[in-house]
Amino acid sequence: MGRPAARPGAPDRTGYDDAMEPGPIAAPPGRPRRGPARGGTQIIPWPPDFRAGERAPWAHLRPGDRHVDIEDLRRAFRRRRPRPPVREPFAVRRPAAVLLPLYTGGDGLRVVLTRRPTAMRSHSGEVSFPGGGFEATDADLVATALRESEEEIALPADRVEIIGQLDPLATLSSAAMITPYVGYVADLPALRPEPREVAAILHVPVAELLEDGVFHQEWWPLPPQVVDVEAGAAAWRPMFFYELTGDTVWGATARLLTQLLGIATGTEAG
Repeated sequence: MGRPAARPGAPDRTGYDDAMEPGPIAAPPGRPRRGPARGGTQIIPWPPDFRAGERAPWAHLRPGDRHVDIEDLRRAFRRRRPRPPVREPFAVRRPAAVLLPLYTGGDGLRVVLTRRPTAMRSHSGEVSFPGGGFEATDADLVATALRESEEEIALPADRVEIIGQLDPLATLSSAAMITPYVGYVADLPALRPEPREVAAILHVPVAELLEDGVFHQEWWPLPPQVVDVEAGAAAWRPMFFYELTGDTVWGATARLLTQLLGIATGTEAG
């Protein structure tokens, strides 16, 4: 489902999946797996007191009603406006942007994801969207997302049609406010991973993400050091997971996927 790069590793750049404290453990006791063929080797720092969450927002839809094509998505984005950032009980210091690249393959709409090299100091081996921090030479955050995508996976900016924007998302681990853009590529060129940042490029069918048993949600407590005392001690945040063949997508990437799929299926939470 992806092509490993010839040369993993290099100095880390800021990642965009929430790595919650405490440190990573291999798997939480009693957490169900989604079958031997699904899930990856990503190290996920489950807290000892996580709770089970809700089922997928689209779980009530019949499989035939989960079909999504690019025109469905265009119409959905024309009807909505991004919501303002949610106030988080932790500091957010810098702007960033990511691109959610979409294209149409033989099995329908697909989304492009990347797997980070295992040699990176942070977020090693995790699945993410191409993106990074705003730089002074960027005209705006759209330019940031497009520049990073060209640098990381050799996706030319002029091939990407921005069709929508998701809600801004703050990440705890990188203290960044991420603006996510959804882009459609009508004629996908051959993509190439930048080996210092990308170990593999994943081409994931949207239909697979919407299958039963792929998505699940948990509730995680925020680390005590970042909880706003005025908000009270019970500060929980939802964590989303997608168990793919050979990879587990979680954290900020899974959160963005969940919003994208909610918009596409008309099941986005209000």
